[in-house]
Amino acid sequence: MALSLFLFVPGQPAVEAAEIKLPVLGDSASGIVSKQQEYELGRTWLKAFRSRVREHDDPLMQQYLEQLLYNLATYSDLEDPRLELVIINNPTMNAFAVPGGVVGFHTGIFALAENEDQMASVLAHELAHLSQRHFARGLEAQRSSSMVNLAGLLASLVIAATAGGDAGMAAITTAQAIAMNDQLRYSRSNEQEADRMGLQTMERANRDPGAVADMFATLLKSMRYAGSRPPEFLLTHPVTEKRIADARGRAMGSAMRHYPRNPEFHLMKARALIAISNNPKDAIKRFNAELKSNPQNPEATYYGLALAHIKAGNYQQARQILDPLLKDNPYQLSFQYSDLELDIALKRYDQGLAKADKLLRLSPNSYPLTTIKSEILWQAHRYEEAGAVLTALSRMRPEDPMIWYRLAEVRGLAGNISGVHEARAEYFILVGAFDKAREQLTLAVKLVAADFKRSAIVRQRIRDVAALEDRIEKL
Repeated sequence: MALSLFLFVPGQPAVEAAEIKLPVLGDSASGIVSKQQEYELGRTWLKAFRSRVREHDDPLMQQYLEQLLYNLATYSDLEDPRLELVIINNPTMNAFAVPGGVVGFHTGIFALAENEDQMASVLAHELAHLSQRHFARGLEAQRSSSMVNLAGLLASLVIAATAGGDAGMAAITTAQAIAMNDQLRYSRSNEQEADRMGLQTMERANRDPGAVADMFATLLKSMRYAGSRPPEFLLTHPVTEKRIADARGRAMGSAMRHYPRNPEFHLMKARALIAISNNPKDAIKRFNAELKSNPQNPEATYYGLALAHIKAGNYQQARQILDPLLKDNPYQLSFQYSDLELDIALKRYDQGLAKADKLLRLSPNSYPLTTIKSEILWQAHRYEEAGAVLTALSRMRPEDPMIWYRLAEVRGLAGNISGVHEARAEYFILVGAFDKAREQLTLAVKLVAADFKRSAIVRQRIRDVAALEDRIEKL
């Protein structure tokens, strides 16, 4: 089955991309999918998903959630360590796991979770679906009665990630879409197994297993405010009173232990709430109201207020709030990062660059700090230097499409036309637009024809794209 996709390019209208042929699973010839096939299928799906859905571009949050996910994975039964986290800025409560190690996360989870362990319980549950290979096992169970395909999984998650609310429900009401959505749902036994394995992961990671039931209870309570539309997560992971009671029963033995709390969670929650908010004035009112109610985490509340003022363009107010936070916590990365965000907003590029360089001497491989340094150089019109920083970053995170997108932009501004084509090609590969990738590489190879080494590298990349397409065709 071929799925015609539209390529999302940040800052530009969607353009039609090449047809990405997604393999049909569950037919009589496929049998159980191997682990390597699962990986390949998942990464093929991820390319298609990225061509349709805008990922949340926040290096600070990305690093925080990746570290949390990888830490949980070390305590899970997951054998393959290759994980890819996709963050979607969407107020709905949703998370999903796709075969091959792809984990999706909506920023709306932050709004509902009361602490890091509650949020970790959601990720641990998704890791359990992956470690127990519920998707592949579901294919074997369904292959004699239905056609299960990755295109259906893509359609379901695209609807959930982009629409949400009543619009999302309306989009799912057609018979075909409902069938696709059903394919995403795991069986009741799968959910019970994921609950059990996720709780074991929490215990091994020295996290509060009681947070599992607490998060379920929070989800169930949120339905009272959602009318007829439950959170997205509940559509694919139905929560009942019995499920909550079962989770509480399993965690009973660990209920009296003390579990440390991570204050970084509350800072990331503040960033998520600002990202979700459409009106910074409302966010300012919200955080001011929290300060008046004696919050449990005042630093996070002040931080959220500073971020809201930055978003509203109230830079002096933001500076007045952020400076004391930095003075009291000079090594807090979130405060350091937002201090640089504020310098960019105020166009104090030299000052911001000096701060970034000092911080990077202490943490030379910091993904958030390296990214924001490139942004400072970009905004200061120091395009070649920004390109050099992003080129180094692309070697650290070669599977990150937004790095390649930024790199193409700054190379263009620096007049490095062949470099533009090479960076665009990598971006298009990561979003599954192989025809556009070949087009860019063909343009690049003409421009570097006189440079034997670079020409050989580009020509090899063209062969790589062809081999990747061929491998996907054979899945």
